[in-house]
Amino acid sequence: MIEKVAVLGAGTMGAGIAQACAQSELEVTLRDVEQSYLESGIKRLRQPLEERVEKGKTDRETVDAIFARITTTTDLQEAVEDVDLVIEAVPEELEIKHEVFSEVEEHADEDTIFATNTSSLRVSDIAEATDRADRFGGLHFFYPAQINKLLEVVAHEGTSEATLEALERFGTAIGKIAVETADRAGFCVNRFFVPWVNEAVRMLDEGVADVPTIEAAATDAFDVPMGPFELMNETGVAISLHAQRSLHGAFGDFYEPARGLVEQVEQEKGDWEIHGEPDEDRIADVQRRLKAVAYGVSAQLVDEGVATPVDTDKGAVVGLRWSKGPFAMMNEDGIEQARDTVAALGDEFGRSFPVPTLLEEKAEAGEGFDLPTVGLELKDEAALVRIQHPATRNALSTRVLEDLEARIEEAETTDARAIVLTGEGTTFVSGADIAEMKDKTPQGARDYAELGQRVSQRLEDSPLVTIAAINGYAFGGGLEIALACDLIYVAEDATLGLPETSLGIQPGFGGTQRLPVHVGVQCAKELIFTADRISGPVADDIGLARNVFKRAELLPEALAIVDRVAQNAPLAVEAAKRSIERGIDVDQETGLAFELESSSKLFGTDDQVEGMEAFVERREPDFTGE
Repeated sequence: MIEKVAVLGAGTMGAGIAQACAQSELEVTLRDVEQSYLESGIKRLRQPLEERVEKGKTDRETVDAIFARITTTTDLQEAVEDVDLVIEAVPEELEIKHEVFSEVEEHADEDTIFATNTSSLRVSDIAEATDRADRFGGLHFFYPAQINKLLEVVAHEGTSEATLEALERFGTAIGKIAVETADRAGFCVNRFFVPWVNEAVRMLDEGVADVPTIEAAATDAFDVPMGPFELMNETGVAISLHAQRSLHGAFGDFYEPARGLVEQVEQEKGDWEIHGEPDEDRIADVQRRLKAVAYGVSAQLVDEGVATPVDTDKGAVVGLRWSKGPFAMMNEDGIEQARDTVAALGDEFGRSFPVPTLLEEKAEAGEGFDLPTVGLELKDEAALVRIQHPATRNALSTRVLEDLEARIEEAETTDARAIVLTGEGTTFVSGADIAEMKDKTPQGARDYAELGQRVSQRLEDSPLVTIAAINGYAFGGGLEIALACDLIYVAEDATLGLPETSLGIQPGFGGTQRLPVHVGVQCAKELIFTADRISGPVADDIGLARNVFKRAELLPEALAIVDRVAQNAPLAVEAAKRSIERGIDVDQETGLAFELESSSKLFGTDDQVEGMEAFVERREPDFTGE
């Protein structure tokens, strides 16, 4: 497990990465070549945190603890010795990165993992400076790294599975939503976002619209607080040019930097002037062109296998703060219209950009992109079911509940022995989707609650063992669904609660019935009546959870439990589950009768014969579930 991290480079990104690690209770060494750079980096971090203390938004002890975990040094050897992970965040020049990693190689432990925070260079090219290609990967953080939840995890062709898994677990440990991408220039998000910004400048060059109009068109169409020019002012115009040049070098003419962008940087014009009244008559044309680039490049990168549509949208929503990703927007526009919008790049706007095969095929079939809000991944004996809807912090809309039900059903058709239910990032489920619920009629509310109860009951009645791995916030219906699982494990920093009474309603997915079984009647009443929130350790203390773990250990521990369950006979585990659940609902005499009937039926099964023969022969049994 990664516990000690060295961050090389104390600039905006490097310092932010150091804080992201420290505020997640990892030990960090921040290194730069000059003491003044280190002091400036720490100062940039400290100022906003001190302001939060002054406003009462955080306490002094928390801030002091963050900086107590960050050690600064100008000595590279001191920085990288005895650490688990080295993250490089130096300027985007291949030669500089090679020099840094060549020196790091001399002093780091053999099993230390190296990672680069590059946003535009190929990870494999940087890894050439080391002798540990298998322990080298990309960790692309997004500005500001200490706040932005997106993390692109990049494996090049030599990265081992163990390294990739370690990097993804590191992302979980520091509260990031990790998106795995292929090792191509720009990775996923910058691949479509940087050309989107560049197209804004190109339209300015061509006289399509002025800056205020382009800003207004972008903020409206993509539902974002800042348009492309204001974003460049915020993050650095020169950085946009550098990123666009990298894409141009990798992918050709379509990605050539706009003339105005080059001039803005090379003539040192500074920030863009963004103020003024937009021309409403030009808004629609600007929006269509910005969509054409976002849609076209997103489909192109998926065609190339860089990322999935779901992860691409996730990158847009989490990393760029768009309200919807490009694939969800294409679905909303209509897939044929989206195809025509991209085709306009060549037909109307004079750009050489063929419509990507993926988009062409979808349009011909007349079907949109499948963007499930709940994912399913098989991990050995476990079916990992992950709620992944960052736009609403995994809130339980009707769509999410339907997707969850579908994934449970799908999991039960696999060879998995257990379902492990968790959420993405630092949220298990934020609760019901209030935006959907607030206007429901009594009948609409009843239909919604029936769906939630049906999904909960599906978990309780599943022939598989069901485990809730509560990785963060678990409120309302999310906690109620977890209560339907056979086992509940929580992260130390998780927060749980049933806030319904504070909203003028009551728990409706089974919380009033299942919570007393876990914690007793009085404790359940107190939690529901007060709408109090409790921590992971408190949930463990009162019996709501079976155990509590550090966030990075939660999922591995849950999967380890599945491995232990899988050593035993499937029919026996399922029968025991049924007996326990039946006994909860009836008097002891009835429960004992059910147990007697259930246990006797197991005799004569292949698994019973195998289990007892293996015991006598002192060998491991080979159960078949028959």
